[in-house]
Amino acid sequence: MSAPFEWIATAPPEARRKLVSQLSQREKNSFAFIWPYAARPEQLPPPGDWRIWMTMAGRGFGKTRAGAEWVRMIADRNPDARIALVSSSLAEARAVMVEGESGLLSIYPPAAQPRFEPSRRRIRFANGAQAQLFSAAEPESLRGPQHSHAWCDEIGKWPLAHERATRCWDNLLLGLRLGDDPRIAVTTTPRAVPLVQRLIAQIDSTGDVAISRGATSANAANLPQRFLDAIASEFGGTQLARQEIDGELIKDIEGALWTRALLEQAREPGVAPAPVRVVVAVDPPVSATGDECGIIVAALGDDGIARVLADCSASGAAPAEWARKVADAAREWNADRVVAEANQGGAMVESVLRAADRALPIRLVHASRGKVARAEPVAALYAAGRVRHVGMFARLEDQLCGLLVGGTYAGPGRSPDRADALVWGLSELMLGPNTRPSVRPI
Repeated sequence: MSAPFEWIATAPPEARRKLVSQLSQREKNSFAFIWPYAARPEQLPPPGDWRIWMTMAGRGFGKTRAGAEWVRMIADRNPDARIALVSSSLAEARAVMVEGESGLLSIYPPAAQPRFEPSRRRIRFANGAQAQLFSAAEPESLRGPQHSHAWCDEIGKWPLAHERATRCWDNLLLGLRLGDDPRIAVTTTPRAVPLVQRLIAQIDSTGDVAISRGATSANAANLPQRFLDAIASEFGGTQLARQEIDGELIKDIEGALWTRALLEQAREPGVAPAPVRVVVAVDPPVSATGDECGIIVAALGDDGIARVLADCSASGAAPAEWARKVADAAREWNADRVVAEANQGGAMVESVLRAADRALPIRLVHASRGKVARAEPVAALYAAGRVRHVGMFARLEDQLCGLLVGGTYAGPGRSPDRADALVWGLSELMLGPNTRPSVRPI
C-alpha cells in the first residue's frame, strides 16, 4: 500500500470519508482495492508471534477474502515468497481461491493482476513471488515442495478417507521451511473433524495458533437480504445453524452413533448416479396433531451406495396433510416403494395414505426393537462409506447425532422421528432381503 493510502486507511472513519471524497476518480478506483479500508478488524491478521492463523466463521463471513488478502500482502512484501494454496480439490482451489469473486485475481486492480498459469497450477506475481495450487485429496503432492507460506481453505471439508486431510497437513508443515518466518493462514467453516479439532487443541497447548471467529451476520451489509432470510428459515434453531451460520464448533455427544465428521464424510462429492430404487420412508406421528411425521426420500444407486435425497418431514400436520406430503414426495421422486411404520395403527396409517393416493406402493413395517437399536446397523453402513447425503439436512442430522449407543436419545425434540424414517428407508434399500441393484423402469 502506498504511504498516502495507508494513512487514509488508518484514519478515523469521519476523517477517512472526508479524505476519500477529495481523491480523484482514478485515485478512488485504486483506493477501492486497499484492503485495510474495507476490512473488518476480525478479517485482518491478528497481532502476535503466531505460526498459524485460523479464521473459523460462518458461511458468507468473508473468510475467502481475508485469506486472499493475506496472500496478497505476503506476496507484495516478499519477492522470494513461495506460497502453497491448498483446497479440498484442484478444481475448488482454482474456482474459489484464485478465480472466485473473493479470490486472488479479483482483489488486484485489473492492471496489476498476477499471472495465473492454469496448466502449471501456478500464480506468478509481478515482483517474482509465486503461489502453487495443491489438492488435499493428493497428500503426496506436498511431499517434497518447499514453501515460505501457505493458505489452506475449508480444511473442514478436506477428504477424510485414509486420513488424507491430516497427511496433507503434515506434509505441508514439513515443507514449510523457506524464509525467516514461515506462516499459514487457514480459512474454514467450523466442523468437528480431526484436523480442525487438532488445531483448536493447539491454541492453548502450544500458543502458536491464533484464531479469529465470526458469524454470517457480521457481513450482513454485503449479503443479499434474501439469502439471510433463506438460511434463517431453512436452518434456524438447528445445530447446523450454530455451525454453518453462527460459526460455532459443535462437539459430538459422547457415545453417539453418528458424529459430525461421519456425516461430513458422507456428503455426496459430485453428481449422484441415476437410482435403481427409490423409497419414501415414513415414521407417522403418535397423535393426530402436534408430533412430527418423519418423511425421508432415499435411493439406491447402481454403484451399491444409498443416497439420502430429501427430508420432507412435517411438524404439527394433521393426518391428511402429512399423507399428502408423502404422496407428493413419492410422485416427485418416482418412488417404487413407500415404507411406513405401522406400530401406531397400521390400518389407520395405510388408509390415510390411500386417501391421499390410492396407487401408492405401500409396505407397512413393524418395529420389534427400539429406535436406537434399529439405527445401529444403519450407522454401520455410514461408517463403511455405503451411504451419502445429497445436500445438507440440518434437522435430520441433528437427530442422527443425538442417537446414543445403549438405546437413549439426547438430540432435539421428544423423539427422533426424521432419523427413524431414515432408518426405515435405508433398511429397506440396504438391509432387506432384496437389496441388490437392478434395472429400474422409468
